[in-house]
Amino acid sequence: MGEAFEGTIAFRVVVALRDDIVTMALKPGDVISESDIAGRYGVSRQPVREAFIRLAQQGLLLIRPKRATVVKKISPDGVRQSRFIRESIEVEIIRRVATAPAAETAAVLAELIADQEAASAANDSRRFHKLDELFHRTLARLAGVEYAWQLIDDHKMQLDRVRYLTLGVSSSQRAIAEHKIIAEAVSKGDVASAEAAMRAHLGRAELLLNQTIEDFPDYFE
Repeated sequence: MGEAFEGTIAFRVVVALRDDIVTMALKPGDVISESDIAGRYGVSRQPVREAFIRLAQQGLLLIRPKRATVVKKISPDGVRQSRFIRESIEVEIIRRVATAPAAETAAVLAELIADQEAASAANDSRRFHKLDELFHRTLARLAGVEYAWQLIDDHKMQLDRVRYLTLGVSSSQRAIAEHKIIAEAVSKGDVASAEAAMRAHLGRAELLLNQTIEDFPDYFE
């Protein structure tokens, strides 16, 4: 978003509001106003107005002049495009990590997976979601291309909403099992297996999309 913007109150509102939308604290179709959100986060209306514009550009809000602003419904096409962008970049990341794994790699990934197991056991979906993100961002850091994760993060909001709707003990356990396969292949320097494991892991997004459309039809365009 740019370093200058990242230091502003508006940026903090963007982060908080985006998190509320992704985690379904604000649901697709919910009507919101600048005054309500300003009160929710304890800020003035000006940074909220800036945040609304940013989130509208990212496809999360629909701003209707002289009418209420609405949390946009999830776009199935947007989810599929998010998955394409993410898979294209992350497969290259995992190839780079597995080609020359750093000495710290196995221990770092094992610790992250242990934290994920604890969050899953506590049925803490919000914490698990953050730890899941951290696992993938850490792979980018280990590959020496952490900025690539920012590119992914900027384009995966629609996908994140679907993922959060399907989070639960069974889905988190499945994700953890897949993370373990990825971590093992990376630690061994097995590039082909690491790439295949990442493709399989991210490819599950299509199944999640179909499931959530069936379970929450009112949340989708």
